[in-house]
Amino acid sequence: MDAMEFFQLSAGKWLSSRTTHHLAFKRSEMGESAIEVETLAADRPEIIALCELHQIDKSLSIGGSRVNWLGTMAWDRESDENHEGTTVFAIVPDADNPRQGRLLRERGYAEIMPVVGLYHMDHEDGLVLTTEYETMSSIERFWFANPNLRLRTSTVKRFGGFSTASFCTEARVTTDAEESSTQDVTTKQGQDILEKREFYSILGW
Repeated sequence: MDAMEFFQLSAGKWLSSRTTHHLAFKRSEMGESAIEVETLAADRPEIIALCELHQIDKSLSIGGSRVNWLGTMAWDRESDENHEGTTVFAIVPDADNPRQGRLLRERGYAEIMPVVGLYHMDHEDGLVLTTEYETMSSIERFWFANPNLRLRTSTVKRFGGFSTASFCTEARVTTDAEESSTQDVTTKQGQDILEKREFYSILGW
């Protein structure tokens, strides 16, 4: 699949459980998030505006997504601080390879600022995002264990040497009718590929 097909499979509501390891402090924390992903066509105003923001020809984008999230992390519970936000992504594939290119962000993962990263689909159809910021860099990988379970890893490296590593499990929120419909669609798009994920071998089970 290409990146747009991956984003289309990601559309919907998800419940995310995350473990973040703060390597410099030798501490870990748990967090939960409610995530909603909406697929955006290339002619949507949000995609056009994001291309203009980054001074990239809007005709080069094939679409993208809007992501909303609301969550908490363990260290924030005493202060009742919430992690809440929204961002828009736009995909700009390379002319000679739709499985790699640039990912335009309205808001970055490691820094809250507009940023352009690089993406590629690996040999297991995982989506890998690499982003360089002014003071840090991040690598994220997303993949499906099955159509209703998405996994994500991320690492953040600060130029001073501090870094974090995170692992997320994201379960799709569906009704019985939606689950049946989702399975029908993903079968047509290559469900046999998605269900060959070596999830258990990754976890060492």
